[in-house]
Amino acid sequence: REALFEASLVRPIPFRSVGPTVMSGRVVDIDAQPSDGTVFYVAYASGGLWKTTNNGASFTPLFDDQATMTIGDIAVDWQRDEVIWVGTGEKNASRSSYAGTGLYRSADGGQTWEHRGLADAHRIGRIVLHPYDPEVVWVAASGHLYSPNAERGVYRTDDGGRTWVQTLYIDEHTGAIDLMIDPSNPDILYAAMWHRTRRAWDFVESGATSGIHKSTDGGRTWALITGPASGFPTGEGVGRIGLDIYPEDPRILYAVVDNQAARPEESDTLADAGDADSGLTRDSLREMTVEAFLELDVARVEAYLRENDFPDEYTGETVVEGVRAGRYRPQALVEFHEDANARLFDTDVVGAEVYRSDDAGATWRRTHTEYLDDLFYTYGYYFGEIRVAPMDPERIYVLGVPLIASSDGGQTFAAIDGDNVHSDHQALWVSASRPGHLIDGNDCGLNISFDDGAHWVNANAPAVGQFYAIGVDNATPYRVYGGLQDNGVWYGPSTYEASPRWWMRGEYPYKPLLGGDGMQVEIDTRTNDIVYTGSQFGFYSRIETATSKRTRLRPTHELGERPLRFNWQTPIHLSRHNQDILYLGSNKLHRSLNRGDDWETLSGDLTQGGRAGDVPYGTLTSIDESPVRFGVLYAGSDDGFVHRSPDGGATWARISDGLPQGLWVSRVEASHHDERRVFVALNGYRFDDFTPYVYRSDDAGVTWRRLGTELPAEPVNVVLEDAVNEDVLYLGTDHGLYVSLDGGASFMAMKAGLPHAPVHDLKMQEREQELVVGTHGRSIYVASVAHLRQLKEPLLQKSIHVFPVEAVTHSPRWGAAGSMWSEPMVPEVAIWFYGQTAGVAVVRVLAEDGEELSRWEVTADAGLNAARYDLSISPETAARWEAEEAVNERVERPGESDNGKTYLAPGSYTVEVARDGVSARETLVVEAPGRR
Repeated sequence: REALFEASLVRPIPFRSVGPTVMSGRVVDIDAQPSDGTVFYVAYASGGLWKTTNNGASFTPLFDDQATMTIGDIAVDWQRDEVIWVGTGEKNASRSSYAGTGLYRSADGGQTWEHRGLADAHRIGRIVLHPYDPEVVWVAASGHLYSPNAERGVYRTDDGGRTWVQTLYIDEHTGAIDLMIDPSNPDILYAAMWHRTRRAWDFVESGATSGIHKSTDGGRTWALITGPASGFPTGEGVGRIGLDIYPEDPRILYAVVDNQAARPEESDTLADAGDADSGLTRDSLREMTVEAFLELDVARVEAYLRENDFPDEYTGETVVEGVRAGRYRPQALVEFHEDANARLFDTDVVGAEVYRSDDAGATWRRTHTEYLDDLFYTYGYYFGEIRVAPMDPERIYVLGVPLIASSDGGQTFAAIDGDNVHSDHQALWVSASRPGHLIDGNDCGLNISFDDGAHWVNANAPAVGQFYAIGVDNATPYRVYGGLQDNGVWYGPSTYEASPRWWMRGEYPYKPLLGGDGMQVEIDTRTNDIVYTGSQFGFYSRIETATSKRTRLRPTHELGERPLRFNWQTPIHLSRHNQDILYLGSNKLHRSLNRGDDWETLSGDLTQGGRAGDVPYGTLTSIDESPVRFGVLYAGSDDGFVHRSPDGGATWARISDGLPQGLWVSRVEASHHDERRVFVALNGYRFDDFTPYVYRSDDAGVTWRRLGTELPAEPVNVVLEDAVNEDVLYLGTDHGLYVSLDGGASFMAMKAGLPHAPVHDLKMQEREQELVVGTHGRSIYVASVAHLRQLKEPLLQKSIHVFPVEAVTHSPRWGAAGSMWSEPMVPEVAIWFYGQTAGVAVVRVLAEDGEELSRWEVTADAGLNAARYDLSISPETAARWEAEEAVNERVERPGESDNGKTYLAPGSYTVEVARDGVSARETLVVEAPGRR
């Protein structure tokens, strides 16, 4: 990656962050100064490591330039010069939890880092530092997410991470997710082991090998302490386990377990909710015969339909008649709504349980008699953290949806996250010196409380939003839109800067459109006030931003058919030929000719048909229509199929047989220049395959040519062809942004101001010639590509080329300070030029009569360069002018400013760049005030 940046011809192109910040992103760990909780570090899932020394008023990023920015856990040695340990790879096993590259250590406050091993562990659950020996460290490694591997379990180092010994290993599917040390005896440690197997179509989040192990010899050997006689759950249902220890009496341990075992049949379940009035339940319908159904009163069937939000076209009479005629079975009434989103919440598992041990783990008891409902649902793997107050063994906190606390040792609980706090919690720091001081990390960043959760403030200064997809409109200034992980869909001005000035205007410039997990966004640019967007699994709406009117739109199946399969990030596409036409992909492709009010299905199943599992699979992931020709359609699926239709969906041909099989199609990009050209990006992330797969076809998919073979091992999320220069191609990967100037034959990196965050989406704002970058961890960035687009033959063969210089408006305030307390206003213009080779270039600014007004040297790279000019005249020229004025009073020259510099007056000037005897010139215009 670094080599592709060093050799890049576009290195100087700067990226600017346009936020947003207020909704932040997922926090995975917090480590605060024990005696002063206003100084702390925070690690984000894919947004890097940050530090604050002023209680969250401002933060400094510390980990932006490392091999990966995704983090599982951090540990700070506050007793010894604040040495920082970072375990990369997020421990929350979610859809966008990225793999890491092992352990890193910094002894200088994060200025420099050393890699300290365990690269193939991929994900770090916990780091524990020895209280007396800085060379001894223990690590809980949870291992690969999407494939089995042996480098998981508990590790110990005795030499500061230079070498590691794996001291606890069970099997290639069971890793260590949590690790605790007895504060009174560093030879005693507890490790939580977790069996999990994730595939693109299924997630097994529990297993018999999950349990708690104990070591009494410093983590060298371990023994299972949660056997059948311990009182702790055992068996296939045991999922993720979180641990904590009461420091004043280390015999007291707490554990929270995600118990995936089925509840007893007599217990109420969410699956039957809402059916009581009709007397029909989903469970009863699953077992009901046709004969029994036909004996039901029609009114009961009608009540069931209305209670469960069936479309109005289905009535009690029509459904009974349909069953009588054999068009569908009674079970169809259950299957009609069995989509992926319902399965996240309609759960009959035991769920979250809290256990306590008062004898150092020998025996355990569940602290509560009732179920902890509405806390873990089916995704307890996303939480798994518990904390005990350091000064009160009865005060405990359990992280989930929401954050709950108990004052009686876990017998009863109450939610303590208020209106100002997001609902999904992954990290909590509890002060040991100030009762009630909490720092909470959740899907929406940080919250701080000083009264034990009665009131909270947020500390979301960093732009660490996790965007899935973005969009742009044609307003002035244009607006950027985006769907975020668990933070809905927002839009705001592309001119945004993270500055207090926005708050002084009384409102935050970014506005929310909807909640949930925000997904793809399409904007009708004819008016810029119609937005199509939605949340997970295809729940989309048409939103009129001027009136806030929202119309739900979603293709559906017929009663008797299995539900359509919708991807977590369901693809949509607004036709560039007619923006009344909207496409949406399930496992089929659907089209609306009237902005989503009505739908027609254009295809059969364009996938391999799905696979058994608890994650929707066999779904469309990317759709596109040729900008060159209406009705030339492409659709890519999560199981590796790409289809093309040349006739608006009337016929389809599979064009992916010549591509690697079975990989996730992350993007299909129809060319802006050639109807038969198409690009495809395949992503192996869900198979722990990090190969960058990018392909190009110039014959409508008959043959394919692989691109980017020199790219680093980073899965590709998006490919975008430039609409102006057909040789320019942009790629977004799990760790950055790349560009090709030769149609994909070779790539170079772009990262000036852009951290190594996952790039999930790219959009071009054509009027402004700006590339908009949606990252999954560091919000949105923007860069001008006006000069990049011009890098083609014969310009690339020139020794020197100067690009047109943007005109500037003169101001009498140049060089003047507003007051004695402010800095002088200093103008600047960028003089962009291209040099075929690296070397020293001389830049001159000349008056209309050829007089040299300023000269300086720049060290130029091969490729694009930007010489910054403050529009001042050289001291030598200014002195000569002063002498001329003394001789001839009628000579008028601009005078010296408050900062001692003389600036150009309004007029036209020549800018010259020269090296090795070759020069190129362009015009610089300084406009008089008021001309624009």
